[in-house]
Amino acid sequence: MNNSKKKMTSIGGQAVMEGVMMRGPESSAIAVRRPDGEIEIKTTPINSFVKRVGIAKIPILRGVVSFFESMVVGVKATMYSAEFIDIEGDADAKPSKFDQWLERRFGEKLMPVIMWISVALGLVLSVGLFMLFPTVVAGFIKSVFTNETFIKFPKAFVDAIQGVVTNRIFLNLLEACIRICLFSLYMWAVSHMKDMQRIFEYHGAEHKTIACYEDGAPLTPEYAKTFTRFHPRCGTNFLLIVMIMSILLFSVLTWEGVWMRIGMRLLLMPVVAGLSYEIIKFAGRSQNKIVKMLIRPGLALQKLTTREPDEAQLEVAIASLKAVLPKQEGADTW
Repeated sequence: MNNSKKKMTSIGGQAVMEGVMMRGPESSAIAVRRPDGEIEIKTTPINSFVKRVGIAKIPILRGVVSFFESMVVGVKATMYSAEFIDIEGDADAKPSKFDQWLERRFGEKLMPVIMWISVALGLVLSVGLFMLFPTVVAGFIKSVFTNETFIKFPKAFVDAIQGVVTNRIFLNLLEACIRICLFSLYMWAVSHMKDMQRIFEYHGAEHKTIACYEDGAPLTPEYAKTFTRFHPRCGTNFLLIVMIMSILLFSVLTWEGVWMRIGMRLLLMPVVAGLSYEIIKFAGRSQNKIVKMLIRPGLALQKLTTREPDEAQLEVAIASLKAVLPKQEGADTW
């Protein structure tokens, strides 16, 4: 396209239910296609903790805080978009006794409570499944081949096997393989969920719209649909980088004691998130051929998490992007 106008914007987004959330330097916006066909837009000023406490220029630390902020903003956006989906439901349906109890117990605070519970559960499940479970499994395999029952086998065979399973390099590779297999299986399973297909189409619309804006092309569905649905700053790329960084950092840790391993990995998780943030931020603004080659696996993974959108979905993404464009030109560049 028009490379003379090419820019690297800091604006990012997220697909939600029948819509797209965009986050700019000054505000965030959620654009949702209502059941009546109209586009509903909600704009909220950004009050980032990163900027408020002056850590925007501190590498890694800014990434850790930004990661948690992004999670909260993403959950809020998804819950907001879900309100419009409920309009299509049965208006006469009565809430369950549990729903009634929650409403009485928390009142207007119910939605914030649900939001924070969702964030907490998401973190616990993600860290537990992809970060801690692989090391527990690898440790279990190590214990199986070093216990007294296994020692009853011929000594030469036992010595050879134990020499392998107690080797830190082997254990790190085993843990890495388990982690990558779990992550790949999870991504594959999610990509085949029927209910996720519309969200993946809006995910593609978000990427195409940002690519169109970065190229300097007119922000119309007709132009946006000509751009790629794969983007280097995608959250899918971030997850893959987190996997890779955890493998590299965890490889230097001890394998003595399961609780010691789990504790040390938990302590390193903020570092993993912070480093991954810096890498994806650099990759998003770099035109270096080596960097582009290194991010290809992440772009390929987006084939699972994005789908080609239609022009109506692109229209929603464009509406969300336009709502967060800064008043001062160039204020959204890296």
